Amino acid sequence: MTDFLISPFTDFAFMRRALAGCLALALGATPVGVFLLLRRMSLMGDAMSHAILPGAALGYLTFGLSLGAMTIGGIIAGLFVVLAAGVVTRASVLKEDASLAAFYLLSLAAGVMIVSLRGRNLDLLHVLFGSVLALDDGSLLLITTIASVTLFCLALLFRPLVMECFDPAFLRGVSNWSAAAHYGFLMLVVLNLVSGFHALGTLMAVGIMILPSAAARLWARGLPMLLLLAVLFAFGSGAAGLLLSFHADVPAGPAIVLMCGLVYFISLLAAPGGLLAGRLPVRHHLES
Repeated sequence: MTDFLISPFTDFAFMRRALAGCLALALGATPVGVFLLLRRMSLMGDAMSHAILPGAALGYLTFGLSLGAMTIGGIIAGLFVVLAAGVVTRASVLKEDASLAAFYLLSLAAGVMIVSLRGRNLDLLHVLFGSVLALDDGSLLLITTIASVTLFCLALLFRPLVMECFDPAFLRGVSNWSAAAHYGFLMLVVLNLVSGFHALGTLMAVGIMILPSAAARLWARGLPMLLLLAVLFAFGSGAAGLLLSFHADVPAGPAIVLMCGLVYFISLLAAPGGLLAGRLPVRHHLES
């Protein structure tokens, strides 16, 4: 059992790098996913994960697999889609979900076409599905830096973010932090999607944000416990996915997200807030 669970990480440096990347993503991206879940914006995270693709693809088309170019391109593209969707929402009869859906579909199509203009199918698969087992020093430093910035910003904006999740009208009425919390949070979403993009690809990055958060929501009543469980579920799923990838010779990114999904379905069946508890007479709301 020790050889099965421990040896892959002690014997191979690339597995240790991948595990460190999963830990950084769990600490940075998953708490952002918790707030996406509480704000009922989970599908927005999926839309924005596709929105970063054309920027990253332009960076790839211009400079190849350059970490800096693809990161800057992804951040610019993600912020552009967020701002453009906001402008369309305010200037037309379309709601935010419709405008985001339109922009993310166009972004996904444009990104795939840009990547296909240069390179091989292998390059396209790298962009779409990531390569967590191939993290180098630069990629790992970027992921850990974004995780550190995220934790600092969440600590700074924690109270207004919590208030906006439960009563945004009250926050707008009593504080000037409403706009800063909203747009600051959207920037954190874009940053962590770009971070996850380097490890898991654009199609999988949102999985480690949302699935552990949804699973933890089924177990936790308080926000601190919800955040803690979500991080533990994400890191545990990352480690299990890496082991599955190593022993079964399957892609690591999809394996990690599938392990997140397994935790979610187990929680859906066994947790106090899950399906088997659905007949209980009292259902508790989340406590901040």
